Amino acid sequence: MKIERLVLGEFETNCYIVRTDDRSGDCLIIDPGLDPQTLLDFLVRNELNGVAVILTHGHIDHIAGVEALRSRYRHITVYIHKLDAELLSDSKGNLSFMTGKLFTVRPAETFVEEGDTIDEAGISLQVLHTPGHTAGGISLYAKDDGVVFAGDTLFADSVGRTDFVNGNMSQLVKSIRQKLFTLSDETVVYPGHGPQTTIAREKKYNPFLQ
Repeated sequence: MKIERLVLGEFETNCYIVRTDDRSGDCLIIDPGLDPQTLLDFLVRNELNGVAVILTHGHIDHIAGVEALRSRYRHITVYIHKLDAELLSDSKGNLSFMTGKLFTVRPAETFVEEGDTIDEAGISLQVLHTPGHTAGGISLYAKDDGVVFAGDTLFADSVGRTDFVNGNMSQLVKSIRQKLFTLSDETVVYPGHGPQTTIAREKKYNPFLQ
């Protein structure tokens, strides 16, 4: 698996471009955040074809680039958990007011839930429902590659905020302990913000989970 990270926008959101290997032109995109032009320039420069967008949750800094990708790639498929689907059209719920401009996205093509598998661009990702930051927050696990894309559920030495609408700290901690901490210790965590980490490291050092 080839994973490339772009840090997008004023909230420094991690956007991941994932493909099978260096030779593959097809890719899936996880969380196209603010400043989509940087993402589009990267895709064009590397001659990549975006076939799917997966949203780990419905906040503005993770969804803002969706329409730009739809304009570029006419047949791209957008995935989101069914409990966060309404945030795409809810400018209050998706926190776009924090950018100074109300923002909405057209509905996703596909709604996912716990246990689903997303197969796109030669990549297979298992959907783990990890609510707490939002009701429909998800993490995306690739067992054979030993990686999990955790969105804003788990960060290096931290966890996602729970002071927004539908946030719940006890639910977030439960999601981490029951869904993420049951993965192999060697699993590499690619979070929605900040540097990558591992499950083992967060079990041992994360101050929110001791």
